[in-house]
Amino acid sequence: MGNILLFSVIVGLIMALLLVPVTFTKKKEGNANPSVIGMIAATMIIAVIGSFAFYYMTNLDRNFTSMWILFIVAAAAGAAFATGKERVVKSGIFLFGLGVGAYFLTAFVFNADEKYESAKMEVKTEIEAFDEEKTPASVPPQFARNKMKKAFGQVPNTSYYELGELQIQKVNGKYVYIAPVEFSGFFKWIKGDETPGYFTLSATDSTANPKFMKEKMVYTPSSFFNKNIERHIRMNYPKHIFNGDVQLEVDDEGKPFYIRTYGDFISARNGFEVEGIVVVDPQNGDTKSYKLSEVPAFIDGAVSPETVSLQNSYFGNYVQGFWNSVFGKSDVKLPSDEGTEANVSPIFNENGEMYYFTDFTSPKEGVDSMLGYSLTNSRTGEATFYTGNLEESYMDSQGALQIIQKKFIEKKWDGEMPVLYNFFGEASWLTPVLDANGFLQNYFIVSAANPEISAYADTPNQALKKYKTALQKGGGTVDGSSKAEEKQTAGTVVRVYKEKIGDYTAVSFLLDNGNNYLVSSEISPLAIYLKENDKVSITYMDTGESFLPVKELKIEGLE
Repeated sequence: MGNILLFSVIVGLIMALLLVPVTFTKKKEGNANPSVIGMIAATMIIAVIGSFAFYYMTNLDRNFTSMWILFIVAAAAGAAFATGKERVVKSGIFLFGLGVGAYFLTAFVFNADEKYESAKMEVKTEIEAFDEEKTPASVPPQFARNKMKKAFGQVPNTSYYELGELQIQKVNGKYVYIAPVEFSGFFKWIKGDETPGYFTLSATDSTANPKFMKEKMVYTPSSFFNKNIERHIRMNYPKHIFNGDVQLEVDDEGKPFYIRTYGDFISARNGFEVEGIVVVDPQNGDTKSYKLSEVPAFIDGAVSPETVSLQNSYFGNYVQGFWNSVFGKSDVKLPSDEGTEANVSPIFNENGEMYYFTDFTSPKEGVDSMLGYSLTNSRTGEATFYTGNLEESYMDSQGALQIIQKKFIEKKWDGEMPVLYNFFGEASWLTPVLDANGFLQNYFIVSAANPEISAYADTPNQALKKYKTALQKGGGTVDGSSKAEEKQTAGTVVRVYKEKIGDYTAVSFLLDNGNNYLVSSEISPLAIYLKENDKVSITYMDTGESFLPVKELKIEGLE
């Protein structure tokens, strides 16, 4: 509290000296003018009270650059009230303030290159193939939120509280949603003083039920005055530049902490570049600041989604400077707004590391082709931009959502949280499908390069199995699918079934070893001649499925 009071006093003194004329001329009646000291004191008191109230309520950083607009207004008024040499001096101060203001207002034009450099990404072609034996974190947040609301009866004194913002993270090796219980209003905060805990729910199993964890929290986003978490952080770090909302993170013992990302402006109070986080114990208010390289291991979302969204915007828009982003738009890529948190979607890789996913599309209206996609490490802020196969045109996330709308137009179901994966070597959109009430109905997978190839099922893994079959039937090459072992075998064909799919033929056959196999004529053109009693030797992937995918087929007599 002492810092904000001292800052307000300094601001009040500056305002008083700028506004109150120091030199006076006598009035026509010959009476002396009021005391200069008295006027300065009165003006200063009013300015101190106003400044204190403003900075306390807004939680704005207490750097003197934050008052540049007020400085210009006060200098202009002071110059108008003053006379003689004092007017000249204050006019000069006003002109200096105008120059500073012009610099601040136009900084976004001149620092575009710096913004692009701060957000520059490593460029690669395609992400690694997803292991089909694992389950992606694919429970959509809207569905998770609905389930938590229905379980709100677990909270003591339920009428005092409401559900806070969801945050996905890894706890004890499992992917879960975390949502704090928040006060539902000022008077409920007065009566309750502290919140009782938070909810947790699996982010991979749609059948799981929410669990309420009892952990009392005093400093929260819904608390008031000095117990408000954002104000508490500001009081302890008055000059820090923060970006994004506070987020709840839970350690492996289940203890909650609030975190917030801080950094610095690119230039002139414009732009943002992340530097670290502030961590707060919501039970006792203890705070600690960490550089990104020192962030505790249990924290997944050190870089706020709002910060990543800014970085994506810098990278996509300012590749050739500011004016090109407005007029020519050469090489400009617009990040999509289909993400679940500040236009980005958090996902986890096979090593359990969290990344923010964003796809980029063309600035041209009516075009739904994707120009690439990015993955940003949520702990380090390091990002990689993936161009995708440049020989193919990939559909963006909006296009995937439109396909789902058309697919289930009669039921009025919609997709949420589309994420691009490399399934079996094919760039593919995985999207949970929800009904009008926000309940999960199925998981839809569609090829980004071949939208006619798609599949859906009740779980992500079931959808993956159907999608693999759809790819094989559609002539796709199924590789890089998982850690399944590649094997060879030989035998005599017992049964054959052929199905024409587009330009290719999907051939299913049963060998005398009792196993079923599936091969596309794109992989093995001679497969269209396969018939019963043929002797074959094959290379296949031992995935454990009913129909094992064939990578190579040799038919005796047709080699």
